[in-house]
Amino acid sequence: MKKYFLLFMLVCLTFSCKEAKKEAKTEVAEEPVPEIKLYTFDGGTIMVNNLELFSQDTTYQGQTKEFADPFYVISHPKGTLMWDAGLPEMLVGQEPLTVPNGAFTVSRKDSVADQLKSIGLTPDDIDFIALSHTHFDHSGHANEIEDATWLVPDLEYDFVASEATAASNPELYDAVKELKDVQKIEGDYDVFEDGTVVIKSMPGHTPGHQVLFLDLPENGPTLLTGDLYHLYENREFKRVPIFNFDVEQTLASMDSFEAFAKVKDAKVYVQHQKDDFNKMPKAPEYLK
Repeated sequence: MKKYFLLFMLVCLTFSCKEAKKEAKTEVAEEPVPEIKLYTFDGGTIMVNNLELFSQDTTYQGQTKEFADPFYVISHPKGTLMWDAGLPEMLVGQEPLTVPNGAFTVSRKDSVADQLKSIGLTPDDIDFIALSHTHFDHSGHANEIEDATWLVPDLEYDFVASEATAASNPELYDAVKELKDVQKIEGDYDVFEDGTVVIKSMPGHTPGHQVLFLDLPENGPTLLTGDLYHLYENREFKRVPIFNFDVEQTLASMDSFEAFAKVKDAKVYVQHQKDDFNKMPKAPEYLK
């Protein structure tokens, strides 16, 4: 009788362990996955009249190229982030403008407010804004997002707000001066604290230049390059523009970027390349 009782207890114990494992698996499977959406918008067009500026040598001598200039909206259950801000909105409705030194001809067709309407948002609905850096073609409508929290590296803020920049390029600070809710960050920054939207420090183009990593449900791991690379060829051959803040920092950031992209098996989008702009998810009316 004692033998049968022990056998009965063993069967019960085995059954209980299986049920516990089953419940544990069920709990893991039911863990919610954040619903993240990425929208790509048109922040203008840059006709580069002197492509030689984008390499330390004469590789691009005599060449020209048209650049896209997108900005992005990332919708997350915990908030909405705008990445970059295109060209200045004063260009909307105007003829293309060539800058005084003749290097670039710039134009912009539509405002941020009009484009956000296509996904049912207004500038007031943006919770966070982050710029890959503070050059004029990435901060164009930043002041229109004045109620958002500006996530900016210490070094980039100090650069754009410095007396030297105020003397040489006052328009750089003017483009962001309405952003009063400033949250300074250092190094990589996980925006929503779940690994799905991560700003990664990649200095060199400017002191606080950064790129954006996204883990998207449909597109998978995705990297937006900012101005770490302007051209596919610059990525392939590690070419650095002549106007970068620090060449050695840029090259080190390129190495870090490529190592991270490989670990994550991420799709890389070079922001200024028109082909990559056309591949990115957009609001329905911009798919035409």
